[in-house]
Amino acid sequence: MSGKPKLHYFNGRGRMEPIRWLLAAAGVEFEECFIETKDSLTKLQTDGSLLFQQVPMVEIDGMKMVQTRAILSYIAGKYNLYGKDLKERALIDMYAEAMMDLNELLMSYPFQPEDKKEQHLANAVDKAINRYFPVFEKVLKDHGQDFLVGNQFSRADVQLLEILLMAEECKPDILAKFPLLQKFKAKISNIPTINKFLQPGSQRKPLPDEKDIQKARKIFF
Repeated sequence: MSGKPKLHYFNGRGRMEPIRWLLAAAGVEFEECFIETKDSLTKLQTDGSLLFQQVPMVEIDGMKMVQTRAILSYIAGKYNLYGKDLKERALIDMYAEAMMDLNELLMSYPFQPEDKKEQHLANAVDKAINRYFPVFEKVLKDHGQDFLVGNQFSRADVQLLEILLMAEECKPDILAKFPLLQKFKAKISNIPTINKFLQPGSQRKPLPDEKDIQKARKIFF
């Protein structure tokens, strides 16, 4: 297990997408082993590759890492995207945890039953506008810097950009009342490694369609 990190997941966003984003932001090339069937997932589970019998799993530096947050923390630390001291790391973790909460809401929206989709989306948008985005707008305003923590590019910036773009997919004008987040989105999107990841043909996954949803259901449920 050497060379490029190897990502094991289905060919879609899900919980692997923040990991793809962070590796891409760090300028790290990675390979993907797509889980196409329930049998291929079962094989990983039975051959001891999955510590807790679940994906995402990333092969990196001789390890088979599972648990999304642990993987993100490792990548951030390895590629200097985790602040300069313990206090900055705590802030990054705090912000990232909130982003993961919102990410779960947005990510799960396409998988909701039809009769619950509208309410689920309304709840996600409400929390984005009234709970999460005002905090990050205030953080940027209070310290007057370009990045969320320590005026240095970090994991928190990568994850926030991903969340902003996901939220705009659900509600295009969701950032209308957040001018600093709009400015932040433009600046972070133009960082060369991220700009490359945002281009067509990259390993960034699109918003799932009905075919993707049904395929994921067959694999994981």
